[in-house]
Amino acid sequence: MKKLASSLLILGLVFTSCKSSDVTTANTKSDPTYWQQHVDYNMTIDMDVNTYQYQGVQKLVYTNNSPDVLTHVYYHLFLNAFQPGSEMDARLQSIEDPDSRMMSNGVSRISTLKPNEIGYIKVNSLKQDGTPINYETVGTILEVKLNKPIQPGEKVTFDMNYDAQIPLQIRRSGRNNTEGVALSMTQWYPKLAEYDFEGWHADPYLGREFHGVWGNFDVTINIDKNYTIGGSGYLQNPNEIGHGYETGTVKTTDSDKLSWHFVAPNVHDFTWAADPDYIHDTLQVPDGPLLHFFYKNNPDILDNWKKLQPKTAELMQYYSTKVGKYPYKQYSVIQGGDGGMEYAMCTLITGERKLGSLIGVTAHEMAHTWFQFLLASNESKHEWMDEGFTSYISDQAMNSIMNENKDNPSANAYKGYFYLVKSGKEQPQSTHADRYDCNMAYGIAAYSKGEVFLSQLGYVIGEDNLKKTLKKYFNDFSFKHPRPIDVIRSAEKVSGLELDWYLTDWTQTTNTIDYGIKSVEGTGSNTTVTLERIGLMPMPLDIEVTYTNGNKEQLYIPLTMMRGEKPETGTRTQLKDWAWAYPTYTFSIANSKENIKFIEIDSKGLMADIDRENNLYSK
Repeated sequence: MKKLASSLLILGLVFTSCKSSDVTTANTKSDPTYWQQHVDYNMTIDMDVNTYQYQGVQKLVYTNNSPDVLTHVYYHLFLNAFQPGSEMDARLQSIEDPDSRMMSNGVSRISTLKPNEIGYIKVNSLKQDGTPINYETVGTILEVKLNKPIQPGEKVTFDMNYDAQIPLQIRRSGRNNTEGVALSMTQWYPKLAEYDFEGWHADPYLGREFHGVWGNFDVTINIDKNYTIGGSGYLQNPNEIGHGYETGTVKTTDSDKLSWHFVAPNVHDFTWAADPDYIHDTLQVPDGPLLHFFYKNNPDILDNWKKLQPKTAELMQYYSTKVGKYPYKQYSVIQGGDGGMEYAMCTLITGERKLGSLIGVTAHEMAHTWFQFLLASNESKHEWMDEGFTSYISDQAMNSIMNENKDNPSANAYKGYFYLVKSGKEQPQSTHADRYDCNMAYGIAAYSKGEVFLSQLGYVIGEDNLKKTLKKYFNDFSFKHPRPIDVIRSAEKVSGLELDWYLTDWTQTTNTIDYGIKSVEGTGSNTTVTLERIGLMPMPLDIEVTYTNGNKEQLYIPLTMMRGEKPETGTRTQLKDWAWAYPTYTFSIANSKENIKFIEIDSKGLMADIDRENNLYSK
C-alpha cells in the first residue's frame, strides 16, 4: 500500500491464456507438513455504468487441503464497509487520527453516504454442490453453515448470485475518484476467507490489510463498450475488445457492451479498473513481462506517464534481480484508487503527481508484488513483513535507479522509528493491524520499523548475508504464506548465526536498543573503555576508533547469544563476546588516551540506538 510514496509494477503477454502450471510455485517437498487451501473462481458480472450497480454470478471450487473437517466457510463482502454505521465507519469516528481521505470537515465521509452512494454486496442465493445452504450477512462477512462438512482432501462447489453497488471513492474501492477515474474495482467480489494452521481468518474489513487463498480466476466483465479495462489477469479475447490489446483486426459489434474475459493463474486476488478516457500503453521488459500502463487523457500528466514507463521497466528488473524473478507475463500500472495500493499483477495509483512522486509510488507498489502477492504473509497479523520489507527494497531501488547516492537509503525509516519511540505510543509489531491505538503508531510500526528490521538485520549478519537472505526467503516461501519465523530462519540458514532473540525483541516487544560509552580512562600507553547497555534489547557492536593522526581502527564485539560473528568485510579487531545479562563491558585499546580523538559505537548508524548522544566519545 502507499508508503509516503507508493508504487506499482508490470508484466506481459496479455493476449495468451495462462494456466496455473505456467507460473512457478514454491517447492513444498522440503516441508511435507505444509499445506494450504486452494480455490478456483469463475465469475461473470454485468455492469451498469450509469447506476454503478452490477449483477454477479460466481462458481467457486474450493479444495480443503487441511487435515481438518470444515463445518463452516466465510466470505469477505468488503463493499459493505462503505455504509453509515459500519464497523469501518465506527472505527473512523473513534480513532484519534482518522485517515484524512476518509474525512470531510471533521466528519466521516462514510457516515454521510446516501443510499445511491453506499457500497454493498447482497447475496441472493448460495448453493453447496447444487443444494441451497444457510448463510447470514454480518457486516463485511458472510457466515455460511454447510449442509455437509468438507472432509480433508475434498473439493466442493459453491454457486452464488449477488447484486452489488460501487460506493463513492472513499478508500481503495470506489467510483469517480478525485482524479476522475470512473471505476476502481478493488475488493469488489465475494471473496472466500483464508483458513490455515491458525484456523479461519474472517476479519471484518476496517480498512487495513489482507490475507487470501491462492487459486485461479476466470472472470468475465460485461461493460459499456467505450470503457477500457486494466487489471489482474490475461485478456483472452483481445481481438473482440480492442482498446490497445488487439493483435490484429478487431471484430465489430452492434452491442452497447463488450464482454472482457480475463484469466489470472495462481493469484490470491483479482482487481480491475475502468474508464472511458484511458490511454493504454505497453512496454516489453527485456527477459521479463509486458508492462501495461493505463492513465487518463489529461494533458497535464501525459509527459510524466511517458517518462514513468522506462523507469518501471528498470524497477521490474531490479526487483527480479535482487529478490526473485517475476513469474507472470504481465504487470499493469493503472491510474485509479486513492493513493497507491498493490494488487495481483497490477497496482492502482493516483496519477496527478510530479515525476519523482510518480516513480516513487510505482517503486513501492511494485515491490509489494514480491512481498505481498508472491510472499503472501498474513498482513492483518504481520503487516510489517509486507509493508516494511517493501519499503526497504523500494528505497534501495530508488537509491540505485534514481541515482540518489544515499549512504543509508533507510535513514528516514530510522527517523520514523525514533519518533514513534519518543511519542510513547509504540505497540509491539505483533499487534493485529486493526488493534493499534492510532494510525500513526500503526503506520510507523508497519512501514518504518518494518524497514529497519531488514536494514538492521544487515548490520547484525552482514550486508552480503542480508542480500542472500532475501533471495533465500523468496525462493523458499514464494506462493506460500510465510510467518515471521520463516524470515529469521532463512537468515539463520544463510548466516549460520542464532537470531531468535532478534525476532523476539524487535517484533514482539517494545524493548529498545541503547548502548553508551560510560568512561574512557588512560593508563600510560593503554586506554580502558567501559561501555554500558541501557536498553533491554541486545546487539553486537561495531566500534570505530579515530586517532589524532587520522588513522581509524575498527573493533567488533560479538553478542554471546548469536553463537557466532558476522563476516569480516575489512580489517577489524574482534574482542571477546558480550553476554547480554552483564550491564557493562570493558576493553582496552593499545594506545594512549592522548592519541585518541573519537570513539564511536556504530558510526554508520545502522543500529537503531534510540540515544546516539552517548555513542560518541570525543577528545
